[in-house]
Amino acid sequence: MFIIICLLIGTLAAFVGAIAGLGGGLVLVPSLFFLQHISDAFSWATPQTVVGISLLTMIFTGLSSTLAYVKVKRVDYRTGIIFLSGSIPGGMLGSWLNQFIHANEFLLYFGCLMIFISLLLFIKKDSYTRKIPSNKKGVRTIQLEGKEYHYRVNMAGAFILSIVVGILSGLFGIGGGSIIVPAMMLLYGIPAHIATATSMFIIFFVSLSSSFTHIILGHIEWEYVLLFIPGAWLGGKLGAKVNQLLSSKTLEWVLRILFILIGVRMIFQGLS
Repeated sequence: MFIIICLLIGTLAAFVGAIAGLGGGLVLVPSLFFLQHISDAFSWATPQTVVGISLLTMIFTGLSSTLAYVKVKRVDYRTGIIFLSGSIPGGMLGSWLNQFIHANEFLLYFGCLMIFISLLLFIKKDSYTRKIPSNKKGVRTIQLEGKEYHYRVNMAGAFILSIVVGILSGLFGIGGGSIIVPAMMLLYGIPAHIATATSMFIIFFVSLSSSFTHIILGHIEWEYVLLFIPGAWLGGKLGAKVNQLLSSKTLEWVLRILFILIGVRMIFQGLS
């Protein structure tokens, strides 16, 4: 029964994460803390071991979903590399800081962060960003769902933001997609489908580097990690396929609802 629960959680977390470009940590992390409260079989779950497992699992979620997105050409590699330049070292720093945080603080702080992000997504992008002429230097132009989109990513701003994203990723085990996706959509006007696909590309590499730090610090419970990996691979592929069937507006509403529900749940658990 324990093995089946782990496989199901891994699959569900990766499925939801791949659809929204989050990586799966937003489902996996609170799920393990919830199970720790109701079952002795999960007594090993601490902020350190849970984050370590989440990041290792997201390597496979990120890889499987990225491969699916690459086939339909939705990954913006140039933007992804810009974000990776700061998020990789940031992720390693966040992984090191994780050893100093306690469970209740962990859940409370991250729950508040999720609520804040969900509120940002209710802001209309047209009123939040300026229109970028297609003939300006550095502007990317793409065709998606019969529409033409123009956007430009400021390298300096993206680098600073990516450092923060990396720290939060290593600290909370979320992959950073919960910050990257809204930032791409709100700050740079990147369409939701491109943002989610590129986020999974970033998450793969950030999870890889952050996991290495957690391994060195001895935060990995290897016998449990292996139970989540098959589900992470399967869920990542399924989530990426479902993402391609949704419209941009539908996907944005999925993100809003997910962030609010998970944020409220984590705050409630952190205060209890």
